[in-house]
Formats: sequence, C-alpha cells, structure tokens
Amino acid sequence: MVSNRAVVWSPDYLSYRWSADHPMNPTRLELTMSLASGLGLLEGAELVRPEAASDADLLRIHTPGYIEAVKHAGHSTTPGVLGPDSPHGLGTEDNPVFPQMHEASAILAGGSLTAAREIASGRTRRAVSIGGGMHHAMPDWASGFCVYNDVAIAISWLLDNGFDRIAYIDVDAHHGDGVQHAFADDPRVLTISLHQHPATLWPNTGWSSEIGRGSGEGTTINLPVLPGTVDAPWLRGFHAVVPGAIAAFRPQIVVSQCGVDSHREDPLADLALTIDGQRAAFLAMRDLADRHAEGRWLAVGGGGYGLVRVVPRAWTHLIAAALDVELRPDRAVPESWRERAHSLVPSVDLPVSMSDGGDVDYLPWDGPGGAPETGIPAVDRALTRVDSAVIATRRACFPLLGLDPEDPRD
Repeated sequence: MVSNRAVVWSPDYLSYRWSADHPMNPTRLELTMSLASGLGLLEGAELVRPEAASDADLLRIHTPGYIEAVKHAGHSTTPGVLGPDSPHGLGTEDNPVFPQMHEASAILAGGSLTAAREIASGRTRRAVSIGGGMHHAMPDWASGFCVYNDVAIAISWLLDNGFDRIAYIDVDAHHGDGVQHAFADDPRVLTISLHQHPATLWPNTGWSSEIGRGSGEGTTINLPVLPGTVDAPWLRGFHAVVPGAIAAFRPQIVVSQCGVDSHREDPLADLALTIDGQRAAFLAMRDLADRHAEGRWLAVGGGGYGLVRVVPRAWTHLIAAALDVELRPDRAVPESWRERAHSLVPSVDLPVSMSDGGDVDYLPWDGPGGAPETGIPAVDRALTRVDSAVIATRRACFPLLGLDPEDPRD
C-alpha cells in the first residue's frame, strides 16, 4: 500500500548551524517540528530518519576537491569568518566555517536523497524534508548559506533511477541558481524559479531571458517579481506561468523548493507575501503533482529568516499539505508551542493563529493586453508589473515548450 505520509526528519539537522548570530538558525526547524507535532499533524505519519549522504552521492554534483575542502574546514582550528577570498567560499561572511561542517551538510543532503528514494521505491507518493533546499551551492563553491546542493543531488539520483522528466519549482525569494546551473543543459529537468527581481536582490541572476542552453534550451524558466509584491499578484504570476509549463513538460515527479523568505516580515528579502499566500503556493504545487505526476511530490525547505513568527507556521502548512491533512489557516497556535517558542526566543511577539489574514484571491492572467482595472491604483500598478514579467517569461520560454505565449489557455 502506497502512503502519502512520509516526513523525513532527523534531530541531526539542527547541527547545521553557521554561528550564534547567523540568520540561518536551526531554531526554525526545531520550532517547525514542535508546531507540527503540537497541532497533531505527525500522529500516524511515517517519520523517516535519513542517513548522511555519502561521498559518492555528493560527487553527483560537487567536485572531489570541494568535498575535501569542506571536510578540512569543518575540522580546522580556525572556525568563523576567514575573509572574502576564502577558498571555495568557505569562511566568508555568508558561509563561515563551523565545526563538523561536512557532517552537518551531508545529513541535509541525505534527507533529500532519502525523500527521493522513498518516492522512487513506491513506498510513498509524497515526501517532505524541511532541512533541505540548499539551492545556491555550486559544484566547487559554498554560496548563500548552502554547502551541498541537496536538491540537485536528489534530482541527479532520480535521473539515474527511473525518472527522465523531472520538474523543479523554486518559490524562494532568492533565485535557485545552483539547481539551474546543474541542469541548464539537461532537457530531462525543467527548472522553474519565481523570485525577487535580480536587479534588486542577490544572487542577481534569474532574468526572464535565462532559458537554458544547448539541448536544455527552453527547460529553464525564471519569473522575477519586483520588491513589495503581495499574495494576489504573486499568485497571478505563478498561475500564469507554472501550470502551463508543467502540463507541457509532463513530469513524472515534481520537486519543490519551498523557501519562505518571500514573507513580508523576512529580514533578508523584500517581497510581501503572507503565510496564507505561501500556503496557497504549497497547495498549488501539490495539486500540480497530483494532476501531472501521479501524485509524486518531493518538497524541501530552503530560505526563511523569520525564525519564530514565519518559518514554523509556513512549513507546518507545508507538512500538512504533504500529508494531506486539512489545516485551516484560522487554526489557533497551541499555547504549548507558544511557551516553547518563548523559552527559546523570549523577545519575539508570538503569533496566535496559523494565518496572517492574507488575501489569496487573485485575478487570473488573461493575456498580454494589459492588467484589468480594479479601481485601486496601487493594485493596478502591481498587476501591471507582474504581467510585464509574465509576458517576458512566457515569450522567452513557452514557444520552446510548444506553447503559445500570448494565449492564456496555455
């Protein structure tokens, strides 16, 4: 019997800790699992404990020299920031050296690999590992808080184990550059990234004109949106690009990077989504997997630096989506979780509900003729800006997928 209820989790994920004051703090993972448990989501769910990725697994994406450098750095006597010219990006402000760096990074990669193996074996249709999503790591370079690119490693493994059409959807505020780099010339992998405009946010890549290369041309899709984009325009853009591309590509599995630094409170990006908009995105990606990939959905975490107020609620909704558990946005946050969160971070104003009260009712994109007038100038401007990005992206990529970029039915 196939289950839809696999959560890949290890307390060892909490060892991925750059420094005491680094924005990527594993407290966000601990509080997510505590919240999911407090809401009863994990009752009866299959919790799968991963093993660390082996060197052979890591070599799917990373160079031997880089893996050895990570091992050496994690056992050095000089952890911390070594300078901007540190070899392989290990020891920069973003990626300071920390003890057991290799071991901590390998368990995150092992989590996403385990999720892939659970789905490929038929033991489950859906699997979620909130510790994954390190989408910036390059073959020989640590980047953007990411050491090993677990998502690319898992996709590479899937390609060698029965899958030849894999769709990757990345909704992190930052462009999924490392995964795009890994598969830009591979027509078997469709990479779609929705992110803050590269002119306004690191890593300053992910323009609509980036469409892949060689035989992979057309299977790289980027939809950049401007700072300040709120739920409804963001969802309008998502639904104007992603479903049509997925339907044309006909994937056997959907892999989702579910970074939540797109939230309006995130300190490192400038988008303005709410928990409600992020939940809507998770449900949409799950539904696309159900519709086009026989329900196969591998979901991982990613960015998100609202450690207490944002990430735990958003990723609890992600876990609920993966487990097919109805979690209403207006559900109260358990008092036991609030007490736990207060004990860890006493200075934060804690949420009382699983919702921000966001507006997720979006106007569907209906072609390049211009955004409809709503009578509210700010809304009209927001729709016009998103629509400009939509048509640029569709015109760059859709013809290469056999789709009409001007036709909203595609």
